Amino acid sequence: MSSDTTAKPKIPDPCCFVIFGVTGDLAHRLVTPALYNLAEAGLLPDQFCVVGVTRTEMQSRSLRDDLLGALQKFATRPIDKDIAGKLFDCVTSVHADPRDHGSFDRLKVHLEDIAKRGIRNVLFYMAVPPTAFKLIGEELSRTGLLKEQNGGWRRLVVEKPFGTDLASAQQLNHDLLRITDEHQIYRIDHYLGKETVQNILVFRFANGMFEPIWNRNHIDHVQITVSEVIDVGSRGSFYDATGAMRDMVPNHLFQLLSLVTMEPPSRFDAHSVRSEKGEVLSAIQIQSPEEALHNSVRGQYVAGRSGDRQIADYRSTPDVDPASITETYAAMKLTIDNWRWAGVPFYLRTGKALTTKRTEVAIRFKQAPFAMFRATEVERLSQNYLVIGIEPTEGITLQFNTKVPGPTVAIDGVEMRFKYKDYFKAAPSTGYETLIYDCMIGDNILFQRADSVEAGWQAVQPFLDAWQQAGGDGLALYRAGTDGPREAHGLIERDGRRWRRLNGE
Repeated sequence: MSSDTTAKPKIPDPCCFVIFGVTGDLAHRLVTPALYNLAEAGLLPDQFCVVGVTRTEMQSRSLRDDLLGALQKFATRPIDKDIAGKLFDCVTSVHADPRDHGSFDRLKVHLEDIAKRGIRNVLFYMAVPPTAFKLIGEELSRTGLLKEQNGGWRRLVVEKPFGTDLASAQQLNHDLLRITDEHQIYRIDHYLGKETVQNILVFRFANGMFEPIWNRNHIDHVQITVSEVIDVGSRGSFYDATGAMRDMVPNHLFQLLSLVTMEPPSRFDAHSVRSEKGEVLSAIQIQSPEEALHNSVRGQYVAGRSGDRQIADYRSTPDVDPASITETYAAMKLTIDNWRWAGVPFYLRTGKALTTKRTEVAIRFKQAPFAMFRATEVERLSQNYLVIGIEPTEGITLQFNTKVPGPTVAIDGVEMRFKYKDYFKAAPSTGYETLIYDCMIGDNILFQRADSVEAGWQAVQPFLDAWQQAGGDGLALYRAGTDGPREAHGLIERDGRRWRRLNGE
């Protein structure tokens, strides 16, 4: 994520892109189309190759056909046959299983042969379940494949979820840092590949009109929303063991939270930005079990209609326990114990099978004194919101009050809207292009560091513990296709505030 607005994008060093889980859904749906889009944009090095690591024997030609089929199915833009042909011609397949030591020795020989062609840099991408991270990492370490030598770099890309609680995240960090260095680890979160998310830093720190009022003196509260219209679908086994809190809050929502609340970094580089993000996450007030229950709502959807789709009860989803108390909706109130944000509440919510798909950060500014406008009903005064829209519409909206034309001083709320698509003609993407490109050029500014991961889980852990202790007590039900459980409204309304409506303000 370069901060230079004049220089052309840097072309990565020659490198080999090794994908574990190459035939899986993630590699098919996101990684392969992203690599194609980078190739089309001229952002892959001339000396580039892909090694797909498979659990069963697979010929290189078969793997090429498999990835081409995935591209044709999930491409975000028209496919140029010449570009696709060049990309997939460099694909080779290697059978390797971490339980078979000899197979990783074969992978090492394969990469040594590639190095003889001048491609000594290797990016290992783990598009696999988290349970495989340690096993694969240990084999890469045993064979020396993670050692940076002879001028070549080695980088390890790890997908979320990064742990399932504080203890497992700490253990995973320990396991990975035992075999490689922090600067080699790229903990990837696809939300940070979205242009609007990256733009939060630019919006805050490159505009002198906003930074002076970005604090407790002017901001009343902040709402962060990630709502999904889809249900759990075919992911019942994974989701029932995970839930909305673990799946979304320590990663996606906390990434947004950290970008909105971090202090200005001393410079725009990975160390400075990641240090400030880690600092603000560690400043989240750790709640007692009683406080966590009071300041949170968990819900589970029951049958309902969303658009033209009928959604069944969560508990009737395949591979879900019929008596499950796993939450499909989570809302929480947090506070940050530092000078900038003391006394400002942060309301976070996320859920599945809701009325609409929306991801946004809404900053509500404090109400101006309105004694001089006694003739205007308070309800007519618009709430001053700055809304950063991330999905489905990328843009920024500012709500403010203005005079209605006429002989009397009547006031009404209006909006100023900026939409990215109206100003920038960017080609459709997966959101992974920037992240993969940054991995190849060695810019880890958008990737989580170990301390940030653990700080996020430390803030979430009291909620997980309190919910587990409460069992099914307090689990609210909501009808699919609505904006969530009624109890979530009580969470914010008892503070004299209200959620922004998911289907519009």
